[in-house]
Amino acid sequence: MTREQELKYAMIAYYRGDPARIQHFLKVYEFAVMIGEGEGLAAEQMETLRAASLVHDIGIRVAEEKYGSCDGRLQEKEGPAVAEELLTRLGYPGAMVERVCYLVGHHHTYTNMDGLDYQILVEADFMVNLYEGESGRMAIRNVDEKIFRTQTGKNILHAMFALDEE
Repeated sequence: MTREQELKYAMIAYYRGDPARIQHFLKVYEFAVMIGEGEGLAAEQMETLRAASLVHDIGIRVAEEKYGSCDGRLQEKEGPAVAEELLTRLGYPGAMVERVCYLVGHHHTYTNMDGLDYQILVEADFMVNLYEGESGRMAIRNVDEKIFRTQTGKNILHAMFALDEE
């Protein structure tokens, strides 16, 4: 079994009994992979993106236990430590763990996105959140204009929500 497969199973175990959260991170993972491949990410950056997309919301459980809330800022605060422990246990290299933890700790921060992996993670998470939150057309268009930067992400978003048909 690959390290990535081990991470998927570990995350499913982590969210045992919570199918909505399991479905969420698997959808974010798939969109992130599609966008990353479409944008031509290098292999190491792609591996970092794959790991980050699987663990991006790992701070939710701790935030809910500590604060009774899963607010994005609380996820960013609590997620990196949990992600670091899991990724280190699974044998991810130190520099990759560090970058993934940075992404987990910033994936609800939409300014100063310092890399294509960061941009893609945010776009993939937005795609899933817009759908799961049943967002209206105005909100989707606003995110398209203000957040999305990759051509692949824009193409998927426009097709998914038929944005070009208005």
